[in-house]
Amino acid sequence: MQKVKETVNSHPFPLKWLIPFVVGLFFVGWLFNTPEGLLGKADAIGYAVCHRIDTRSFHLGDHQMPLCARCSGMYLGAVLGFTYQAIISRRKAGAPPWRVMVLLGFFVLAFILDGANSFFSFFPSEISLYEPRNWIRLLTGTGMGIVIATAIFPSFNQTVWSDWDGDPSLPGIRSLAVLVVCALILDLVVLTENPFVLYPLALISAVGVVFLLTIIYTMVVLMVFRSENRYISVSQLLFPIIAGFGLALVQIALLDFMRYLVTGTWEGFHLG
Repeated sequence: MQKVKETVNSHPFPLKWLIPFVVGLFFVGWLFNTPEGLLGKADAIGYAVCHRIDTRSFHLGDHQMPLCARCSGMYLGAVLGFTYQAIISRRKAGAPPWRVMVLLGFFVLAFILDGANSFFSFFPSEISLYEPRNWIRLLTGTGMGIVIATAIFPSFNQTVWSDWDGDPSLPGIRSLAVLVVCALILDLVVLTENPFVLYPLALISAVGVVFLLTIIYTMVVLMVFRSENRYISVSQLLFPIIAGFGLALVQIALLDFMRYLVTGTWEGFHLG
């Protein structure tokens, strides 16, 4: 254990104490140049990754959700899936059994099929297989979010921890079934469009975007500095996580800037 701690400390990040300062300044700059209020900031996050077409989104009264129905499902599903695995598997990082992989494959196919069907519905030839619905977008998006979480969670554990466990993070059909039931309950709550529950879910979906990007960029930072598998506690990950958050924020800010430069508005794309 002592050897692990020494190994971590022997590979400090260059100018690591400058990282929080730079990221903090960039974050403040982003806050001052995005729409006002919590929902405004959430909209700015969604603006960077989602088309935000009004008719393909759920609404908080007159206010559109930060992400469209499909993206809302995807990021809520990913946050749920990551949290679920963190509770039941902690540092397990093995691939799911083949039966689970097959079912996850069906989730991916459903996501692709419904996405393609929605895309073709844009054209007047009406070659779509069925009439697109937001509840279908939500369901297929949530399934894809579960798949994303199932891929990222074990990858994160394998990249970060020195004591990661090779057992599957999603050990079997039963554990997947519990996760799917939780996801269906979450989707049913979204479909009520009750403002009292939709408001926090809107914020969680936007935070989910930042969370996933931060996790991915944290892994990238560790690989770039060759610091994989050197950590035994979350506190030791402080600077890599802050750096990952900073890179996630840079990506969001750049996409916000480029889209605003082209459209001149914070609104989603309009049909017709």
